[in-house]
Amino acid sequence: MHFGHAEFKQVDFNVEYVPYYIDAPLDMLKESLELLKPFARIGIVTTIQHVHQLGRIKEFYEQNGKSVLIGKPYGFAKIPGQILGCDVGSAATIDKQVDAFVYFGGGMFHPLGALLATTKPFLVVEPFAGKVEFIDKYREIYTKKSKGKVLSALGAKKFGILVSTKVGQYNMNLAEVIKAKLEEGGLQGVVLVSNTINFESLDNMLEIDAFVNTACPRIAVDDSDRARKPILSASELMEVLKMKNELAKHKQ
Repeated sequence: MHFGHAEFKQVDFNVEYVPYYIDAPLDMLKESLELLKPFARIGIVTTIQHVHQLGRIKEFYEQNGKSVLIGKPYGFAKIPGQILGCDVGSAATIDKQVDAFVYFGGGMFHPLGALLATTKPFLVVEPFAGKVEFIDKYREIYTKKSKGKVLSALGAKKFGILVSTKVGQYNMNLAEVIKAKLEEGGLQGVVLVSNTINFESLDNMLEIDAFVNTACPRIAVDDSDRARKPILSASELMEVLKMKNELAKHKQ
């Protein structure tokens, strides 16, 4: 029995998923209208706890003159409008069709993931903390952090490729592709397999210059500061390899 979430991953044994729904007050939506004045088309997203309220949220905005879109997730999430830390497709798939996004729900973990996968203004309606605010500033903050990690990894020669055995995170295929890409660039890649990524253990691997994450995508975003060496996403590694190649050509 899995309490709290909807089905998000097929496994080779029977699992009964029991979602936990919360009826959060929708009063804060009225406060959001003033901030949403410049935007005609909005996309709305939430977590599993409030997906049953999306219909009422959509109806509210439409009654107040908005065109509302609800996107479909990539695959880990199963319900339109639902986002997970590893599946923000409900936002990303409609990014080009909307003028702004609204996340309804608690916490910043989920909206931050959707924010970084989209390009439009992103409003958070937090009914529990009583907050209604745009979080666009974090897009620039995380972009700068990403660039910093790429630059700090330019001198790296030996990369640790992180693989987690957790269900839904295990991705040895990606690890092998990354290892091959590193070797093509004359660099060394070492595959490191563990169930949980332990940052103290990573700090003890002094022979590793940088790490590449293939597990939960948020590790390279939210947890990269917990390690002394840079932890890159696969796309950030590609940027490192591209810059290394350009620098090598320039020296020639």
